Amino acid sequence: MTPTADEIFRWPVRVYYEDTDAAGVVYYANFLRYLERARTEWLASLGFTLTALEREHGVVFVVHRLDIEYRQPARLYDALEVTVGSVARGRSRLVAVQEVFRGEAQLVRAHVTLACLDPATWRPARIPAPVVAKMH
Repeated sequence: MTPTADEIFRWPVRVYYEDTDAAGVVYYANFLRYLERARTEWLASLGFTLTALEREHGVVFVVHRLDIEYRQPARLYDALEVTVGSVARGRSRLVAVQEVFRGEAQLVRAHVTLACLDPATWRPARIPAPVVAKMH
């Protein structure tokens, strides 16, 4: 199912000097930071923080798998938009499609699988019902 524009979470980010490498482009690993921050803000937009999920529901989300394609570079001072969309859900996992854009140009596309775990045992845990309810 393809999400509508209203279902895609968008988070702006500007490229700073600290994000770039010797060639003046965003160092590839820094895109992972952008993706992580956008997912954190997406969860917050649903009413959840990572610390509250652990404290109130006894779960944490960790990246289990990442498939990422770098299509174009980003450069110093670029204004980017990081998206979270098309979130599929299983009993104890989420798969999010995330993209990074500069205007209309798609720079990065990633499929991120998050595992929901019990932090006491590091075993899979059911995604809390309140989270599931907000994702519909």
